[in-house]
Amino acid sequence: MDATSPARIAGIYRYPVKGLTPEQLDHAELKRGQTLLADRRYAIENGPSGFDPAQPKWLPKPHFLMLMRDEWLAGLHSHFDDASNVLSIRRNGEIAAQGDLTTAEGRRTIENFFATAFAGQIKGPPKVLESPGHSFSDVARKVLSIINLASVRAIEDIVGAPVHPLRFRANLYVEGWPAWHEFDLLDRTLAIGDVRLKVVKRIVRCAAVNVDPDTAQRDLAIPPALQRRLGHGDCGIYAEVITGGSISTGDAIAAEQAELL
Repeated sequence: MDATSPARIAGIYRYPVKGLTPEQLDHAELKRGQTLLADRRYAIENGPSGFDPAQPKWLPKPHFLMLMRDEWLAGLHSHFDDASNVLSIRRNGEIAAQGDLTTAEGRRTIENFFATAFAGQIKGPPKVLESPGHSFSDVARKVLSIINLASVRAIEDIVGAPVHPLRFRANLYVEGWPAWHEFDLLDRTLAIGDVRLKVVKRIVRCAAVNVDPDTAQRDLAIPPALQRRLGHGDCGIYAEVITGGSISTGDAIAAEQAELL
């Protein structure tokens, strides 16, 4: 498939709690200027951060539990239920903690789990954070992250090992673009049916991608390998929703022609 052929969405994922389990979706409703529903809706504060839910401001991820530093998070399997707001965390196949994140009691249950089970691996008292409409994304603007699966296969050639696509914790995984074609889409508009996404930024990768999501082991050094081979550590793009609507796995995704000035 060449660069002008429509590619397709191979997977849609959200991350209700920053650093915890990806949740695969068959379809999603996108709204202008917003993330996927509940994507990074919650974060777990790793010691006092100064975050004020009444006046939420973006904070860099070291304030929270996150895979860049806390690879053991990948060994937990969590699920967030939109209807009940209950977060369930499984460890070694059994439910280790379960709580309604909209209640003080539910949040305390989750916080106590992390404080007890990982006392020697966290910096300070864990606290579940949320502010309506706020997303604890790695960037201050509300975006969707997009990964080109052909670029992941190119990275496998660079590092000489299998690379699980979920290492990159994207919202949309795309099949059908040539490797690294996504970088040519900067400032372009992507069409998915009636939905329109504006590509705004390349994603600079951090050490989180070195963690295998299946084994929770830090077993690769992907950003340094990219830097040596390509002169940068980027993989993936961020895009803003400029026209909302429904998207589903299998939908065609294509770049609209750039307007001529």
